[in-house]
Amino acid sequence: MKVVVNAQLLHTGSNYRGAGVSNYCRNLLTALAAEAGGHQLMAFVNDRDFSCPQGRPGVELRYTRWPAAAPFPRIVWEQTALPAALWTDQADLVHGLVNTLPLVTKAPGVVTVHDLSFVRLPERFPLHKRLYLSNLCRASVNRAKRVIAVSKQTASDLRTEFGVDSRRVEVVYNGVGGQFRPLPAAEVEGFRERMRLPARFLLYVGTLEPRKNLPHLLRSFAGWRAASATGRDVGLVLAGARGWHYQEIFRLVSELGLTSDESGTPSEQEPVVYFPGFLPEQELCLWYNAASGFVYPSLFEGFGLPVLEAMASGTPVICSDAPSLQEVAGDAALIVPARDQAALQDAFERLFSEHGVADSLRERGPRQAEQFSWERAAAETIDVYETALNGD
Repeated sequence: MKVVVNAQLLHTGSNYRGAGVSNYCRNLLTALAAEAGGHQLMAFVNDRDFSCPQGRPGVELRYTRWPAAAPFPRIVWEQTALPAALWTDQADLVHGLVNTLPLVTKAPGVVTVHDLSFVRLPERFPLHKRLYLSNLCRASVNRAKRVIAVSKQTASDLRTEFGVDSRRVEVVYNGVGGQFRPLPAAEVEGFRERMRLPARFLLYVGTLEPRKNLPHLLRSFAGWRAASATGRDVGLVLAGARGWHYQEIFRLVSELGLTSDESGTPSEQEPVVYFPGFLPEQELCLWYNAASGFVYPSLFEGFGLPVLEAMASGTPVICSDAPSLQEVAGDAALIVPARDQAALQDAFERLFSEHGVADSLRERGPRQAEQFSWERAAAETIDVYETALNGD
């Protein structure tokens, strides 16, 4: 079986382009290289700094000369040059790693859909981006032999929003890298001192954008600090690149009387809301370990990888009741209604003052995270390829 993989959204840079779906592309390709078996896999990538680890020869990488890091050239490449390559290489199957497939080709397709936020939360997207994503994703899943959904929530959305037959949808969860684990206390303390972090702080990791529900988090955090003696020395770190409508977040910090330094250096006088920006993957585990708790109040997610990374790192997790987050967290997190401020404040109080809560979450988190691995994701993806070619 010869499979061509479209991995043009893979980026290795230490910036926001290296997170999210790029993380999926990078880790899945690396794992596929070890799981390919007798299959021939070829991946088109744009980032020439990416290579599969030595000893994993199962994926042939082809670096495109198109400037596919930019949206318009990438779209043109996917719908013109990629179909030509499929014909030239006599591919048996094409896999689109992020929501889309080439539409003018006879090669059967598998497409991974990460979420339908552009359909479920249309007001959060510019009109041109919403129309492109909605129309091309719908057309791609309609022509695909099999559709990979990264969660049961996304699978349900595909059926509800696009009318995809359940028999064509396979749920393959993301994995978590082995670098996410509890670290030695001395290493963590040294990192906390080096970064001048508060002794106790809550951490959020993700894009600063509306669907992440950060205004709700800020109001809840401010209310809890004002009402509880427990919370008065606890800081809040909002780590991530600036997305759509991020200005409201910084404005609200000022309105709520929460001091902050957007340069990433907190005040030495009191805990603050701290914006360190995008966190490189090589530092992420230290941030998770240094935090007293991880909080993820998102309104909507396709999967919720930061929750999984935090649990694997042994960090107590508080997250919203978005269905996909409940799938990932299981019973290893404090789960609260996404819009309930009192419930979120109560979770903060429980985490910091109720005996045994934090320790229990630290113990359960890594056990829950063990259920998710990139090796498992790669093996199940290979199974989907075989079903797409040999099944009905």
